[in-house]
Amino acid sequence: MDDIKRLKPEDYEEPACLLCMDDENVTRIDTRRFIEKLDAYYAKNDYDGACRHLGYWLTEAITGGDLRGQFTVYNEMMGYYRKTGQREKAFEAVDNALDLIPKIGIEGGVSAGTAYVNAATVCKTFGESEKAMPWFEKAQLIYEKELPDGDGRLGGLYNNMALALADLHRYEQAIGYYEKAIGIMMKVKNGELEAAVSYLNMANAREAMLGLEGAESYINEYLDKAEQLLDTPSLPRDGYYAFVCEKCAPTFQYYGYFLFASKLKETARSIYERA
Repeated sequence: MDDIKRLKPEDYEEPACLLCMDDENVTRIDTRRFIEKLDAYYAKNDYDGACRHLGYWLTEAITGGDLRGQFTVYNEMMGYYRKTGQREKAFEAVDNALDLIPKIGIEGGVSAGTAYVNAATVCKTFGESEKAMPWFEKAQLIYEKELPDGDGRLGGLYNNMALALADLHRYEQAIGYYEKAIGIMMKVKNGELEAAVSYLNMANAREAMLGLEGAESYINEYLDKAEQLLDTPSLPRDGYYAFVCEKCAPTFQYYGYFLFASKLKETARSIYERA
């Protein structure tokens, strides 16, 4: 499972180039409003609404000549089309977002790193992990230079890099990155969800390395830790929690944790019904 933490408006907020900032003919979209409303659609599991929302704000950004707004929307489109399995549109969003990086003057910035992570994750999702690695590595250079050690975005990067490495049968490297991801996310507020996802991914990697029987003790250890993290009382039982539960349930079921898998599915269902 890829890292599924939703981005925040400030993940895209960096000083733009002077040309973009001083252009009086540009009408900027409200990035914070755009992302908060998109989060609301995801919280209700309303992907049709999210699709309409993305299209509306892209039109607004293009009409207003807002290149930074377009960059933000295309980044979110990468995630939407990746989650909904729309390969061609996902890669189109990748190309559009990356083309804007030099135009808005953010090469080497965290926002560019975020776009590289998103692009790499699209590649990995659609079976092109070899192509994903250079984008992950570019993001790693930026993130490790610009972000503090305890930043959750680093944890997400390491988890997603590990998934691509596992696809390439580089399992020892993958497990090392999963462990780095967990170490970071356990220091982040409500980071238990992402840590749980990494533990489940590690279980998959160990099985691929050693076979189901050979990896049994590792798998049980990782799933027990993931179960404990997902049950953390302080975690908000919101739409994001429901989404994680829904994503984690099949892995627990696959490894024979049937009762907990059913609990996760029921929890997700009840949260969505209340939204």
